[in-house]
Parts: sequence; structure tokens; C-alpha cells
Amino acid sequence: MVGGGVRDLLLGREPKDIDVVTDALPEQVRQLFRNSRLIGRRFRLVHVHFGSDYVEVATFRANADEVDEDDADHERDHGGRILRDNVYGSIEDDVWRRDFTANALYYNIADFSIWDYCGGAADVRDGVLRLIGDPETRYREDPVRMLRAARFAAKLGFRLEPASEAPMRELASLVSQVPAARLFEEVLKLFLSGHAAISFDLLQHYGLFRHLFPASDRVLSEEQAGDFRMLIQQALNNTDKRIADGLPVTPAFLFAVLLWGPIRELAAVKLAGGMSEFASLGEAADEVIAAQQESVSIPRRFFIPMREMLAMQPRFKNTQGKRVSRLLSHPRFRAAYDFLLLRSQAGEVDPELAQWWTEIQTRTPEQQGQNASTPVARPAGAPRKRRRRRPRKATAPDGNG
Repeated sequence: MVGGGVRDLLLGREPKDIDVVTDALPEQVRQLFRNSRLIGRRFRLVHVHFGSDYVEVATFRANADEVDEDDADHERDHGGRILRDNVYGSIEDDVWRRDFTANALYYNIADFSIWDYCGGAADVRDGVLRLIGDPETRYREDPVRMLRAARFAAKLGFRLEPASEAPMRELASLVSQVPAARLFEEVLKLFLSGHAAISFDLLQHYGLFRHLFPASDRVLSEEQAGDFRMLIQQALNNTDKRIADGLPVTPAFLFAVLLWGPIRELAAVKLAGGMSEFASLGEAADEVIAAQQESVSIPRRFFIPMREMLAMQPRFKNTQGKRVSRLLSHPRFRAAYDFLLLRSQAGEVDPELAQWWTEIQTRTPEQQGQNASTPVARPAGAPRKRRRRRPRKATAPDGNG
């Protein structure tokens, strides 16, 4: 066993993932286990499945300094980033291919010993996150290591060793070269693992957030972005609490929060141009999400419910008539309502409006239906409903209708 599982056991934590490393080739591992499958092109791995869980099995990597540059199984771009790495070696080679010393510990199940080649056990004990090898070279090989540094520092409460921390701000732009689909997975690990709030602070501190969410970072840099920043911080705190309580979280809600600033800003421009509030918000969401796909891709199964949830926000202003019942029965109501509460807590929406929607949910379906004919007190910020006048019938000259 290798990596984070060994580290977490030393810290007295229960490992979430078990990774195994071996001298067997991926094809040999695949032949040994019928419940396995080969994955990956950049790094060839085997996932051995046990129900809904799996153990990831990797083959010892060769020492990068000894790999033949002409080898078809090892490829780098002009900046040094590894594009393909399927050249294998021994455990003594493999240790120098790992990112941090705390993640380069091997647990030998034959005699229950930990093999430590680079002082990882001491760094775990001291709470230090240290890169193996030259930091700049290692970050250029794989810029995702900078995101992993921020994630592990947030998750473990470790401090980054000065030499490992020094190049991060200067090299942060390299993250833009990483495929957007891979960054989607890294964003989920950063924000949906129980340490989202501190991960956000570290990403901003090291200049990494702007390369993940460029439009959102631009809005956050504006002087009037206080409510957007507050909304993000409140949402991430809530996310961490839900995970701690064992409650579900969804990427759709996360991305809605992180992109709300630029969506709201663009919607205001379209609204000023004469577009309706509902249409302006929908078009703004489409345009911001499309641009975001260039940095961190959002799968369709997430951005469709995200768009629906955001498009529902103007409908909360209608607090009379049958529209209330229709909104309450909408499949995205709960997510949209939670987002309304966040906007209220950030000072963007009148708290009385959020309280009204909170109260209406406590009524029975019959009482909610009465809202169509018996309006409750209009909350502040909700528009007055205009009464429609019935058209008069034309009257004939003789006075008969």
C-alpha cells in the first residue's frame, strides 16, 4: 500500500482510498482480477472493483532522469509537462516519481513495516508538506501538483515547506495548460471533500483561483464584489458542514455559487438593454458557462440543473397567486430556495423575502393553495401585483348590450 492511505493511518485517520503499487504490469494485474479494468492513457492504471468501491493499482514507475527521451511510452511537451508516462522500474525508482514526501510512504503487508526513502514519516509527524526533487521542475512536470499542494495543506492542516511554496505564484499560470476535464475532477476534490473554505483561501493566496475561474476572479477583484465574496464564503462553509454531517452535496450547486458573480453582472447588462429579467439571466448563464468550459469543464448533467436553479431566482419575487404553488412543486425548488437563502445572507436579497418562502413551506398543501385567493402580507422587495380590469362591453345605441 502506498501514498495517502499510509499517511492517513500515521495521522490516526481512516483512509478514504487505498492505493496499491506493484512490480506487476497493468496487463498482468488485469489478468489476475476479473473484477478489474484498465484505465488512463497518460498513466496506465488498474481499478480492481469490490462492489461500488475499488482499489487503484499502479506499476512502479521508472526514474524520470533515466528514461529515454525517444521512448514512445514517455512524452513531454516543450515546457516539461509530462503528457505520457508508462515506463516502469523498481520501487527505488518509483519513490522519486511521487509528489510529496508525506505521500511517498510504502506499507509492506508481508512484515507490517513502513518503507520510508525520503523522510516522509518525519514530515507527517511535523506537519510539513515537502515536494520530492526540485520544486519548479516538479510543478512544470505536472501543474496539478500546485492544486494538490493547496488541497493537502487545507485537508491536513500542514504547512508548505518554504522551497516547495516559493515558485507557486510565479508558475500558477501553468494550470491553464491542464486539460479542462482533468481540472473538473481536481475542483471537486478541492471543494467537496470537507475543507472547501480554506481551499478557496489558499487558491486565491497562491494566484491559482484566477486560472480555474477567470471570470469569477475578475468580479471578486472589483470593489463592489463584497456580497459575491460573502456568498462564496457562506456557501463553502455550509458545504463543509454538510459533509461533516454526512449530508449530500452536488457539483451543480457548487458551480452555481462560484459563477454567480459574472452571471449576475452580465445579466444586469442584458436587462439594461431591454431584455426581460428571466431571459437575461438565462442567456447570461449560458454565456458564462460556455466560457468557463475553456478553463474547468462542467459536464452537461451538472450545468443543466445549475442553469435551471439560477433561472428560477426572479420567480421568487412572485408571492401571490398560483405561481407560488407552481414554484413550490418545481423539481429544482429546494436547490433554488437554498440559493435564495445564500443571496439573502450575503445582503443581495431582502431577508423578509427569504423568510416568506421559508414560512410558506411550513403550511399544508391546502394552506399553500389558499395563497392563490388569500394573499399573505407582501414582503419587502416583492412587486405589487396589478389588478386586471375587465374590458367593458360595447353598448348599442338603443341601450341594450
